[in-house]
Amino acid sequence: MVDGTEKANPDGRGRRRQGELEMQVLSVLGSAPGPVAAAWVQKRLGGNLAYTTVITILTRLYAKKAVARTRAGRSFEWTPVADGAGLVAMRMRKLLDNQKDRDAVLSSFVSSLSSHDEQLLRSLLNEADDPER
Repeated sequence: MVDGTEKANPDGRGRRRQGELEMQVLSVLGSAPGPVAAAWVQKRLGGNLAYTTVITILTRLYAKKAVARTRAGRSFEWTPVADGAGLVAMRMRKLLDNQKDRDAVLSSFVSSLSSHDEQLLRSLLNEADDPER
């Protein structure tokens, strides 16, 4: 039975933000020496997180192509494919792909960027155009 602790923040202040646990799992996997079992992830997450919750998060990350899994006996071993930033980028692409007017969405997004973010985006786009830079 779930006692509510797995949905609480580590500091005890209510529910986690959406995606926060996924980011934590990806961070733990990123520190792994290689493919690891869900129990290894659970132990390093600390707290009272249920094993089934860890499996659920890993399975969701697998569906999002953020982690890979290989059969290890009756279970799986997990490895990261994307880090936290990669996961957020995947979400952004998915949201954009579901929009009818991509041009309007991108235009609105770019117009709302800070000057620093706009400069960074320009720099990244220039690098993508000229890979020898």
